[in-house]
Amino acid sequence: MSRADEIFIKNARDIIELGFSDDGVAVRPHWNDGTPAHTKKLFCVVNRYNLQEEFPVLTLRRTAFKSAVDELLWIWQKKSNNVHELNSHIWDSWADGTGSIGKAYGYQLGIKHSYPEGEFDQVDRVLYDLKNNPYSRRIITNIYVHQDLHEMNLYPCAYSVTFNVTEGRLNAILNQRSNDMAVANNWNVVQYAVLVHILAQVSGLEVGELVHVIADAHIYDRHVEQVGRMLKGKQHPAPKFVINKSVTDFYKFTVDDFALEDYEYEPFNEKFEVAI
Repeated sequence: MSRADEIFIKNARDIIELGFSDDGVAVRPHWNDGTPAHTKKLFCVVNRYNLQEEFPVLTLRRTAFKSAVDELLWIWQKKSNNVHELNSHIWDSWADGTGSIGKAYGYQLGIKHSYPEGEFDQVDRVLYDLKNNPYSRRIITNIYVHQDLHEMNLYPCAYSVTFNVTEGRLNAILNQRSNDMAVANNWNVVQYAVLVHILAQVSGLEVGELVHVIADAHIYDRHVEQVGRMLKGKQHPAPKFVINKSVTDFYKFTVDDFALEDYEYEPFNEKFEVAI
């Protein structure tokens, strides 16, 4: 069965059965009807995914693979902060009249910085180091920039990635301050698993582990019963991840260069309302 399913099931059960409830506490998130959106949560959940063994996508329900990849490329490749350059509407609630989400996500990755080796933005610095100094312990991106937080329509959730090469394998640690487990957990895992595959391929490396560190892993009050129903579904084997091996330039990849073969999943079609 899918290892991603097993990890998600354990996380969800632990949160529901053992998690702290913030019911009765003043909270920022709310539902569309204005009701406060409370959660049950666990502090510091750490999950490890061996990308050499399988691709970590849920089979308990369908994860929208192409849309997840499209958003990943929007942030990391286009370095965009405008929803008009994104092919889904998941960011619309945080966009202004021009489509901007402020100085967030792709905007931060695209800011250039000066180094002894030249001027790079954060993505190009990672690409440079993986090719020229792969065993460096300093290959890190960080988009949680305090001086710009007041100009971000949403503070970054997945905010930092540390890359580490061991025996020719590219590993990554994704640091996330907050994770809506029902809505976004596997979406983020899929995205950063794809990113590791992309960066490994263009750098002449093999994939290794993706480690996901979540400071606040939570399930919203309106999602608890839905998640409980989802956990009762059948688990299926993990699909095969396919990447276009002919692409060696990070900036040449498109959504069509990735696919999941034999992706079987449960027909769980309940929609999870997104707290804002």
